[in-house]
Amino acid sequence: MPIDILFLRDDDIPEYVQDSVADLGIVGNNLLEENGANINKILDLDFGYCKLAISVPEQSSYKNIEDLSGTKIATSYPNILKQYLFEKNVDAEIIVLKGCVEIAPALQVADAICDLVSTGSTLRTNRLRMLKVISKSQALLIGSSCFSEKKQVLIDRLLLRAKSVREASAFKYIMFNLPKKKLRDAKALVPGCNSPTVMPLADSGMIAVHSVVEEKRFWDVVEKIKECGGSGILVSPIEKFIR
Repeated sequence: MPIDILFLRDDDIPEYVQDSVADLGIVGNNLLEENGANINKILDLDFGYCKLAISVPEQSSYKNIEDLSGTKIATSYPNILKQYLFEKNVDAEIIVLKGCVEIAPALQVADAICDLVSTGSTLRTNRLRMLKVISKSQALLIGSSCFSEKKQVLIDRLLLRAKSVREASAFKYIMFNLPKKKLRDAKALVPGCNSPTVMPLADSGMIAVHSVVEEKRFWDVVEKIKECGGSGILVSPIEKFIR
């Protein structure tokens, strides 16, 4: 496809898209909130999950966000933090750092930090505990405010591909054998997109059923299939799923 890929610092991406240097960008939602760029959120990409949270030293006496009034909070997200503290009526000084925010309390630069948390391992390493989650974030596909007709056609093609991968992650492909007389029960359990695929087997009293099942319902469905007499249950991941 006629596409140029630019690799940039993540905090520069919203500006490049806003200025139409790039038509599309992939960036964390946290940076959009911080920068306030005038761009469109096109698609949640379902990866890069993390939280922006206020954390404090493990042995500190802080129990809730109100306890931070009169303290110093170090962060790389001053705009988000300022708005949150204003909403909570907490009067704290914001110390802006560009990196290594987590060591600020140990160096006595700040009493607390506001930073991204994914697994929590960085907090544990620096003997910090999470006090309050401010917002949740994931990777987004973003775009400038308008596109030419030619570019929109290309973007629609890209979106079809991206959406098919995202949709596939929420489903499993399931195949199983079932007594033919239980077909009505199987249709209720695994309706598929419109209807499950049903094929006859060598044993005239048996059928093979192929369908898709939501990941979050998968084990409940499998147990009910077993109760209906289902056997030979095979499960496969789905690479792409286009409705």
